[in-house]
Amino acid sequence: MRRQLVCGIVLSLPCVFLCACGDGTPAYVNTLRPQIQTLMTDTLTTGAVVMVRSPKGDWSEAFGFRDRSHTSALQINDQFRVGSVTKTWTGTVILQLIEEGRLHLSDPVSQYVSGVPNGSNITIEQLLSMRSGLFNYSTDTAFNQSLDDNPTQTFDIDALLQIAYSHDVYFLPGAGYKYSNTNTLLLGKVIENLTHLTAAEAFQQRLFANKGLTHTFLPPLNNTALPAPFAHGYQYGTNVETIDTEVLSLAKQAAAKIGFLQPFDTTDWSTSWGWTAGMGISTADELTSFAIHLAEGYYLRPSLHQQRLASCQPTSAEPDAASYCWGLAKFGSYYGHTGEVPGYNTFMGHDPVTNNTVVVWTSQSAAVDGRAPAIEIARLIIAELAK
Repeated sequence: MRRQLVCGIVLSLPCVFLCACGDGTPAYVNTLRPQIQTLMTDTLTTGAVVMVRSPKGDWSEAFGFRDRSHTSALQINDQFRVGSVTKTWTGTVILQLIEEGRLHLSDPVSQYVSGVPNGSNITIEQLLSMRSGLFNYSTDTAFNQSLDDNPTQTFDIDALLQIAYSHDVYFLPGAGYKYSNTNTLLLGKVIENLTHLTAAEAFQQRLFANKGLTHTFLPPLNNTALPAPFAHGYQYGTNVETIDTEVLSLAKQAAAKIGFLQPFDTTDWSTSWGWTAGMGISTADELTSFAIHLAEGYYLRPSLHQQRLASCQPTSAEPDAASYCWGLAKFGSYYGHTGEVPGYNTFMGHDPVTNNTVVVWTSQSAAVDGRAPAIEIARLIIAELAK
């Protein structure tokens, strides 16, 4: 989530009925299992969890191991870092506050957070839709060097925002789209200033407690631990060398393939720098429930929910590009988000038309060739469900 653009997944093949096998496993699973196992081998991914809710049959399965010793099998409800999926939590609470009349989409961010350059001309809506033009602090070289030098440090949110403010803007407010974690940190500040709660408390009260999500939360900034049970997370390459691309040099790719280059174990690295843009923790089952609640509009009144879905705009001119909405992404007909922090990659999506829900997470943020393993697995699943 430091530099990702949400990945486009557009598939519109006709649906046909798939019968279950004799053991009750949906037929599509037998096609997908070997594909997923091959992809994990190719991407050097230690563990992955898949959860599908579909009229064609539900499927939950854990692949691989909790760590590279291969002594403990990964379990379906192990906890993991969801990365930028956290942005959907932030965006949903902001929209709830709009419903309550406590702020408006057209309000300038300067009304709620002081010190934002050109803040009187940047609206809440532009922050939600990644159209403020503010620089993405997490692509700053010095920041990434600091993360490499001391990966367990606790980052100060205001200091992160100052990094963003020290750079030129990408464009004037509303003049374009640019994925930037700065937008969502500012929305987190808005939530705290309006509710007089911490962002973690606001998420808990408004999104999780009333839906029975007991293992989904935003941890304290100074807490780097994943609650047990969990899988170790892995990242190839330093943060500095992967600022612009996750693709490592051909020499390093070859070294990783034969085991000479080992990944970093990022399990206890701090994600405080992501805060309301990427610090969340959950399980596959609970994230699946959240995806359904989110895309079906359980958190908002119907009119505002429909406005949110209608707010989606393409992120690029590519025909298969994802769209970005108000704190939400759209991949073809699936609404949700992707997530990446060092060591973990996530896809979360729900299609309100077909009633398919797909959640995938992997204990590796990116392959040495740049592929995002959870997103690649999700592509396979979505394509198979569409047949």
